[in-house]
Amino acid sequence: MSFAHPAFAPYRELIDALGLAQGLPALAALNSLAAARDTRQARGLPLVFAAPDGRMAARDYEMQILASGEVPTRADTWHDVLNALVWLRFPRFKAALNAAHGRAIAQETGSARGRRRDALTVLDESGVWVLSRDPELPELLRGHAWTALFVEARARVERQMRCIVVGHALLEKMLAPYPSMTGKCLMITTNTLEPDVAETLAVTALDAVDTPRRLAPLPVQGIPGWDAANGDPAYYANRDVFRPAPPRTD
Repeated sequence: MSFAHPAFAPYRELIDALGLAQGLPALAALNSLAAARDTRQARGLPLVFAAPDGRMAARDYEMQILASGEVPTRADTWHDVLNALVWLRFPRFKAALNAAHGRAIAQETGSARGRRRDALTVLDESGVWVLSRDPELPELLRGHAWTALFVEARARVERQMRCIVVGHALLEKMLAPYPSMTGKCLMITTNTLEPDVAETLAVTALDAVDTPRRLAPLPVQGIPGWDAANGDPAYYANRDVFRPAPPRTD
């Protein structure tokens, strides 16, 4: 298995420690690393990756983690193993997502998932932290100004912006990348592009995410350096991938 995609850079140490390039790890390996790193959930309980007992509803999944620290994990799927990888690398963010799910579930009166939980789920599956020292760059992204962002401001993007994939479903796609892969962005204006500092800022930024509409889409292969082909400005002319902004409805 290849983890060569730049999206895996923040996870490189863990990938090597778990030997992921050689194949799927055992639950024991995940738990050994979680214990060594003292990984905990929102209530301070040690995190344990455990084989699920059959199929589980989304709310039951979240409440199990919150109540016991056990993360249902199928060790034979990259989807679940990459979820564990994000837990190990960014435990405060994952714990905050889980706790936010718990609070939202407590406020729901029916079985339907509300918009707040929809947004949290989108971040969990396809989230990308967009860190920028230049406040103008995220605005270009929000406006789907792809050529202005990735062609005209390319040098600024390379110096002043960093994208960190925290959605495990999106990471799974990075194992066999394709042009239309799209993340949903949690924008963070900051004076540092360091992932560990960004994690604290991302936890705070979660409070404002009450609907998926707040999470701008980003075709991640357009990020400079993430696809060798995107050095050609024509790359961004593909309207099937780099779509224009939808019309305003307000």
